[in-house]
Amino acid sequence: MMKIGVIGAGAWGTALYYALKSAGNEMLITSRTAKDLPDFTTLDEVLSCEYILMSISTQVCREWLSENLIFKNQKFLVASKGIDIQTHQFLDEIYGAHIPKANLAFISGPSFAKEVIAKLPTALVISSTNETVCDEWSALFPTFIKTYISADVKGAEIAGAYKNVIAIAAGVSEALGLGNNARAALITRGLAEMERFGKLFGADERTFLGLSGVGDLFLTAASELSRNYRVGVGLGKGKNLDEILEELGEVAEGVPTAKAIVAICQEKNVYAPIAKEVLSMIEGKGAQESLQSLLSANQSYKEF
Repeated sequence: MMKIGVIGAGAWGTALYYALKSAGNEMLITSRTAKDLPDFTTLDEVLSCEYILMSISTQVCREWLSENLIFKNQKFLVASKGIDIQTHQFLDEIYGAHIPKANLAFISGPSFAKEVIAKLPTALVISSTNETVCDEWSALFPTFIKTYISADVKGAEIAGAYKNVIAIAAGVSEALGLGNNARAALITRGLAEMERFGKLFGADERTFLGLSGVGDLFLTAASELSRNYRVGVGLGKGKNLDEILEELGEVAEGVPTAKAIVAICQEKNVYAPIAKEVLSMIEGKGAQESLQSLLSANQSYKEF
């Protein structure tokens, strides 16, 4: 077993810390605020590990890397999701500016932190341009987490980011009481929208039918354990975003991701009606008005 450091002790970082520890690895963990965890230590100690798992918010990682990273040929596994709202960069681009691609991998797939901590069976995908680093990280996980590997880093990233936006829409649908038919249609069209966006960046369309795509989308868009889903429920009930996020008390990456996706789609003239309406609701548009906009848009739009 290996010595692994975890940077970021939020819900997901902590869940992965416990999972990797249960596999017999020697673990260290740190974050910007002290946590009551057995192996909590300093950032310098964590950066001395050969394997480092990153679980910090996408919106702060660019600055964090510039200010804190000391690269010593460590192998990194990035467990965050989203798109930088300022630069519209994906995580592989942000981390790739500081770490060689051969040392970088990304983890995604359907996974609630609460269930991972409870050691319930979970399947995840580790993506990297370097298959060896995928294999190395896969070997470190416990048996209750089944890991698959993929070379489609961009596809996994896009799926992981975009599904949070669709989850917000699904939460709105639930709050409005639109029923199962509407939710099924929303998730299906959300998948099509996600795949259309992915094609812009050369993603493998098969990725969107895998664990990073439909797997994570089905989970996140259908459960109140999802933070982004709960944001949508709040919007559907007429609450403003500040109130919702205060009640949530956690990061909901779907909010900044919606802004980044819509900006990219407008620039590249890509049809993204669900993301557009999610952003409109985040910015104050009423949920019923957004619903009518979705239902009336492009009546003759082809399914494929």
